[in-house]
Amino acid sequence: MSDGVTEQVCKDPVMVPVARVPGAERHRVLIIGGGTAGISVAARLAHAGQKDVALLEPSAHHYYQPLWTLVGAGEARVEDTVRDEARLIPRGVKWIQDWAEEVDPVAKTVSTRGGKRISYDFLVVAPGIQLDWDKVKGLRQALAERPNVSSNYDVRYAPKTWEMLRAFQGGTALFTHPATPVKCAGAPQKIMYLAADHFRKRGLQDKAHVLFASAGKAIFGVKEYAAVLEQVVKRYGIDARYQHNLTEVRGDRNEAVFTRTLPEGGTEEVVIPYDVLHACPPQSAPDFIKRSPLAWQEGGTKGWVKANKHTLQHPEHPEVFALGDASDLPTSRTGAAIRKQAPVLVENLLAVMAGRAPTASYDGYASCPLTTGYGKLLLAEFDYDGKPTPSIPLIDTLKERHDMWLLKKYGLPQLYWKLMLRGRA
Repeated sequence: MSDGVTEQVCKDPVMVPVARVPGAERHRVLIIGGGTAGISVAARLAHAGQKDVALLEPSAHHYYQPLWTLVGAGEARVEDTVRDEARLIPRGVKWIQDWAEEVDPVAKTVSTRGGKRISYDFLVVAPGIQLDWDKVKGLRQALAERPNVSSNYDVRYAPKTWEMLRAFQGGTALFTHPATPVKCAGAPQKIMYLAADHFRKRGLQDKAHVLFASAGKAIFGVKEYAAVLEQVVKRYGIDARYQHNLTEVRGDRNEAVFTRTLPEGGTEEVVIPYDVLHACPPQSAPDFIKRSPLAWQEGGTKGWVKANKHTLQHPEHPEVFALGDASDLPTSRTGAAIRKQAPVLVENLLAVMAGRAPTASYDGYASCPLTTGYGKLLLAEFDYDGKPTPSIPLIDTLKERHDMWLLKKYGLPQLYWKLMLRGRA
């Protein structure tokens, strides 16, 4: 990942002509991705008076995905998590409704699935993350065919999770976390805590074996919050098994197959029977990003877009910036992280466009609102150093709190739709 030390700046990008590509559409700034990151950046550029900004995004709908946890727990409606993409495109920004297929940073063009070639002066890469359902054998089929297998990572299945939990009468409730980076790394365990609380409320605590099989080495990466979550795990009697990576789902047998990393080295296959299964799929940068010269082609960061971790500028192509889930920024992939990244990126992009060095700096802030039960939430906030960085004064966010639950359920969705996507928060 970028170390933030070496800064490469285009000394006078405004004066460097971009060769016109025959038949290509051209824009001063092109943004790949119309999710949280892309819309936030587009809105801030519009507020700054930038003209000729285009946004490349195929989807007709835009989702507030953090609420899917509460949909899966029966505390929110899936209809309340969606808006028309067209309503969110900032005024003056052109929406190109198509898929990116290839990026050529030398020619400064992006080719699309629909056959367009788009030329740019400056590029913002924010395509989001890809759900690799087929990396787990049998998972896609089980999700489609089995009533006791679900995942809050897909809008089609979040309501199914609630139906699955309501129908549960006892047995093993299995929750998984993959070996890859994922968006909102706390989400696989959030629904687990809500499920365990739901089972308690129904008097099923003695009949339910809640099992967390995670490819990670611990419940959470920041020790201060991990200490709180370990007590939550203990409170519910959750069977937490680490270094278990889901590789197959045998839906017809109600079996999940894992590769377990052994303490002494090597691996073994572990088969865990289940009565209900909530699976978090492996995830990666989109395929066109993996093939792109903008991404790392080897090492632990292979496939993710290179970006200076403080300025968000590409180290080899100074007219390119990246943020959000597809970038190699060494922090959690959350909307809260993007909320801090977007203003830094826009300030630095505007500086480079004006021939100046980027000076704004992102400190790695990310936030994970962890639902630990109905009406309870632990707001984990931290930076690149894994240091807690609470942003709300006068309250102790190292404890489970009811007011933070209300913030997640009611406050954060309003902040998202009305302020963040409007470039005002």
